[in-house]
Amino acid sequence: MKHFQPATGLRNAHLQTILPRLIRRQALFEPLTERIQTPDDDFLDLVWTAPPEQHPAHMPIMILFHGLEGSFQSPYAHSLLFAARQQGWLGVMMHFRGCSGEINRQARSYHSGETSDARFFIRQLRERFPHHPLLAVGVSLGGNMLVNYLAETGTASGLTAAQIISPPLDLSACSSRIEQGFSRVYQRYLLGSMKKNMLKKMAALPELLPFQAEQINGIASLRQFDDTVTAPLHGFSDAADYYQRCSGLGKLAQVQTPLRVIHAADDPFMTEAVIPTQPLPSHIDYHLTRYGGHVGFISGSWREPQFWLDHTVPAWFRKKLEG
Repeated sequence: MKHFQPATGLRNAHLQTILPRLIRRQALFEPLTERIQTPDDDFLDLVWTAPPEQHPAHMPIMILFHGLEGSFQSPYAHSLLFAARQQGWLGVMMHFRGCSGEINRQARSYHSGETSDARFFIRQLRERFPHHPLLAVGVSLGGNMLVNYLAETGTASGLTAAQIISPPLDLSACSSRIEQGFSRVYQRYLLGSMKKNMLKKMAALPELLPFQAEQINGIASLRQFDDTVTAPLHGFSDAADYYQRCSGLGKLAQVQTPLRVIHAADDPFMTEAVIPTQPLPSHIDYHLTRYGGHVGFISGSWREPQFWLDHTVPAWFRKKLEG
């Protein structure tokens, strides 16, 4: 597997972070959608790369968990799913609640440590496809969630191997970092989407969501959103409690599934606090690049940019499947 080298002239962390949205706006395939019902009378919307029941026996299935306010439309999402399809694998992404474009039925949503939907989804896949290796990729928030899932399930994860890309393994440090400098642009974008979706949900479920529109409109940071909305909706006393209990960094030692962690040292969403300082188990491959931004990793050149993740993620999985 080749180490990441940024495209000539594209070392800047913000260019790496933003350019994928400009370069790869359209998916390279037409997805198939499926809705599954959850035990709490809600639903999860799936996106498949091909008809699942026609997938050849024993061929891998690659699962993708997206980032904060992400969806199939996120460049990394349809790009990685297409990369899986190019391998002859079946790709599937589970939209977190509220991220597929439709309001969910329950008050609860998703967050960096919410693993019950992933657990239900993976268990369903394991039952539907008992002879297929299951591979999982978690991006950003989805990566931190995946660490929580792997730590909780231990040897019963149901997964052959997993990779996490740009995960905010120290939630408090990342929440502070995104309030600084140019990173506030990303906060403004994410927060705008989160507030808009919450206002829609409040209109749809007024009895279940005891918030006021003025209260939501007045939120000025991700930490404040987590204090006001995420924490009370999901059983935490405040944002600090949520961050402390759900940060994945201290849980890596509990992971039993082969795992690769990919971080860029210049990630504008992160600080050094996300980088493990304790020795990791031999089955965890920690990969820190000097450049790459947040889920960027664009190599090649200005004229012919290449998405390094689309090559390195399948390559690492192939190595684990062969081993």
